[in-house]
Amino acid sequence: MTINQQDLATLQSIANTIDNDSIEKKSVEENVSQTVNNSTRTDLIEKELPEEDSIDITHLRTPIKVDLSPVYNFLGARTTQSWVDAAIANLPMIIQDHANCEKKAAGTAMNLIFRYEFSYDLQRKLAQLIREEMLHYEQVLGIMNERGQEWKYLSAGRYAKGMLKHKRTYEPAAMVDVLIIGAFIEARSCERFAALAEVIDDERLAKYYRYLLKSESRHFEDYLALAQSLSDENIDERVAFFKEVEAELISSPDAELRFHSGTPA
Repeated sequence: MTINQQDLATLQSIANTIDNDSIEKKSVEENVSQTVNNSTRTDLIEKELPEEDSIDITHLRTPIKVDLSPVYNFLGARTTQSWVDAAIANLPMIIQDHANCEKKAAGTAMNLIFRYEFSYDLQRKLAQLIREEMLHYEQVLGIMNERGQEWKYLSAGRYAKGMLKHKRTYEPAAMVDVLIIGAFIEARSCERFAALAEVIDDERLAKYYRYLLKSESRHFEDYLALAQSLSDENIDERVAFFKEVEAELISSPDAELRFHSGTPA
């Protein structure tokens, strides 16, 4: 799959602006280099991505059954029925916001690929992740086109901002927090795909959401492994902190309906 020059320019812009707060790149690079080159390091993204699927969702392979218990255990709260009901009633908006989420996920990975240019292993694995997220973006665009759904302006919800405001301001702690937040975003996406697939009155779309579960269910673990590789200390305490923050954002009343929004107010 290819990324055109406009998309690449956009992602590069994201990469250069996501976090310029007191980046102490040298110390981060030394930390990551030591981890990546250590023979006993954790494999940051253990499984290779599967052979690329078709952009056309009508030609996708049959979804396999995925054990989502690690996702459910990682998250601090489950999606409420009221959110599911609201999402089904506003499906075009949910579909477009899903497309936005895929772009943002690719942008986050692109940010990392610019930060850690010195590591071949990380570059290769992040490139795989970007390719996968952009494939999903193209697939969702295809769904919108098939439905005759035009692209409309859609503002960002409170979800990501609500977690990022707790990000530490010094490196490598800031990047560790960004990666932990990314893990929760990926896990929540997976949980909501599963919730929608159970009740959506559109078999093709339900099949597509079930198809996404395999890749989405492993992404949160990939981000956690990368976060741990940047830290000399165990990250469990920070993970527990953001688990509470994320659960509050999902469970509390939210005035805007988005793919990652809270309980509809």
